[in-house]
Amino acid sequence: MAENRKKTPEKKETDGNFNYIVRIANTDIDGEKKPAIALTTVKGIGLRSAEIIVRQTGVSRYRRFGEVPQEKVEEIENIVLNFHEHAPVWFLNRQRDWETNENIHLVGTDRQSIIEDDINRLKKIRSYRGIRHETHHKVRGQRTRSNGRKGLTLGVSKRK
Repeated sequence: MAENRKKTPEKKETDGNFNYIVRIANTDIDGEKKPAIALTTVKGIGLRSAEIIVRQTGVSRYRRFGEVPQEKVEEIENIVLNFHEHAPVWFLNRQRDWETNENIHLVGTDRQSIIEDDINRLKKIRSYRGIRHETHHKVRGQRTRSNGRKGLTLGVSKRK
């Protein structure tokens, strides 16, 4: 009967060099996760770009991110911050930037602030998209007749 009991999974023993929180691009990353999954915590880095970064640095995909040595973490951070140099142009999230006309890849808080600046510019020049942003409507041509409603629900009223 004792053999039929399910064993509880034992926690892995870690040495003193394990980091539970790793900081990359002003983002706290959980050290318990695998490197590719952990890097997706950084805004602007998706799963595919995280896999490219892990492959370029030579970090094992099966280790936890907290077990990665500090030199490799610094190398990963360097690639994340300069991702536009390591990836093809079609893979970047900001191709031909409006102000600088350069191909860049935005990560972290830079990404959010530049997106907000773009929306404010559209509002300022009173473009159609800017007006849609201001009035909190759909911006990219979606239908609004039956979806995206706010306030009281509309429907068929019952006759008395």
